[in-house]
Amino acid sequence: MPRELAILACTECKRRNYTTTRNKRTTPNRLEMKKYCPNERRRTVHREVK
Repeated sequence: MPRELAILACTECKRRNYTTTRNKRTTPNRLEMKKYCPNERRRTVHREVK
């Protein structure tokens, strides 16, 4: 399967808030998205953790 589960963690509070899937072929690097963090109460950068 080319898609795998990606867990996104907030860069500010380091909590794992979101899960998504990504295509390993098209995005070989770690994902980085701006998402809403309920702990920080604002939009922050979330990075994929292994």
